[in-house]
Amino acid sequence: MARYLVAALALAAAIALPLATKPRRLVAVLAAAASDSTAAPTAEAAGSTVAATERSSPGASRPTKRPVRRSAAASSSSGHLTTPADASDTPAYRYARLSQTECEAELAARHIDYTQETAIAVAEPVRLAGPLHGVLFRTDQTARTRRTSPYEIADCRLVLALDDFAEILNRHDIVEVRHYSMYRPPTTWSDDKPATRHPGALAIDAGRFIDRAGAVLDVDRDFHGAIDAKTCGEGAAPRPATPSALALRAILCEVVDRRLFNVVLTPNYNKPHHNHFHLELTAGVSWFLVH
Repeated sequence: MARYLVAALALAAAIALPLATKPRRLVAVLAAAASDSTAAPTAEAAGSTVAATERSSPGASRPTKRPVRRSAAASSSSGHLTTPADASDTPAYRYARLSQTECEAELAARHIDYTQETAIAVAEPVRLAGPLHGVLFRTDQTARTRRTSPYEIADCRLVLALDDFAEILNRHDIVEVRHYSMYRPPTTWSDDKPATRHPGALAIDAGRFIDRAGAVLDVDRDFHGAIDAKTCGEGAAPRPATPSALALRAILCEVVDRRLFNVVLTPNYNKPHHNHFHLELTAGVSWFLVH
């Protein structure tokens, strides 16, 4: 009996050890990402911090699949992270540094219709009151629900990046973007600093792009990528390269070239991103992650 008791205690200790150490690692990674340092993170940290906060998008009619365990090769962000010398000249860098007053002044200069909102952990919460360059950004929720939905709240700075994005979309004849969410209210928030990513309303998960004729470019159906494959640039291409896949990739890579967002995650990143593009502003950094 004593032998069985010792064995059981040893097994319990072996299980408890990784459970005890994992939260400390996650806290350390999130703390590093939330700092104001402009230094590039390691590829592992840049990928891990985003994956740690990605969840199903509640504003959508089609929820994302449950996260699955990835291999070491699939989870690596090596080769997808860049630190350009001219980072401070990019839209993403400039927008992310704006104060609320500066951001709202730019919204006014661009004649963007919006209403101010109140949202926990969001520095500059607003709700779009109309399209941007003729492009409507919306969830699948009903019109009545959308009027008060938290998932359609955005940080003012994200709206500026979306306005530039809409210019690109307009040139590709896109008139509507169906997204899963922008803001995702945190369950608890006691910090003085605003949140990042979706809890800070600084990211959007765009799933479908609808053109003037009503045709839909669906990320889930049309992206045609592969885990850890190159997304844009030399050698990157959808396989098979259908017309819809090429059109979707052309839009995305134009956004990447303009550097409107610090983080661009696609189905090439992992299975939880199989049906959307995660586009995110990150304040105080000079790196760009495209995966």
